[in-house]
Amino acid sequence: MAYDYNTLYRENPNALGAPFAEFVQFFEGSGSGKLRVLDIGCGQGRDALFIARLGHAVTGVDLAEAGIADMLAAAKAENLSIQGAVADIRSYQPDGLFDILLIDRTLHMLLDADERHAAFASLLAHLAIGGTLLLADEKSNMAGLRGVMEATGRTWKTLLKKPGMLIARS
Repeated sequence: MAYDYNTLYRENPNALGAPFAEFVQFFEGSGSGKLRVLDIGCGQGRDALFIARLGHAVTGVDLAEAGIADMLAAAKAENLSIQGAVADIRSYQPDGLFDILLIDRTLHMLLDADERHAAFASLLAHLAIGGTLLLADEKSNMAGLRGVMEATGRTWKTLLKKPGMLIARS
């Protein structure tokens, strides 16, 4: 991890601010039913907490122990369905399949494109068929990440495409 997120999270209770409006709109419009959500690079839970407040079960993964601790403390205080894992996304293997894979500005931290693509491919394997990917990353990385998606052999339906952001259903 090039940046010291543990220190940032210890010093700032809401270090990364509010969730992207597009992600909030997606989840608010997702209808009823409990979804299983994998939040990669969850930090202090800025996405995981609002998603769990809507009744979904969230697994948040981050390399920063302080971020996971903050997220789990907030989840416990609100009795939310959130699990946390301190893990490196290059080797993390989620348990089972998820309805939603959310990767919010995390993959760009893997500076080597091959590592980034391999980690993304591994995570995509845990997205259920018919599941939805919510991806935000550097604009310059999006074409390569889209190539990884196409290599899965799945048919992807784009629900939202903006510079640096993609929401797609498999």
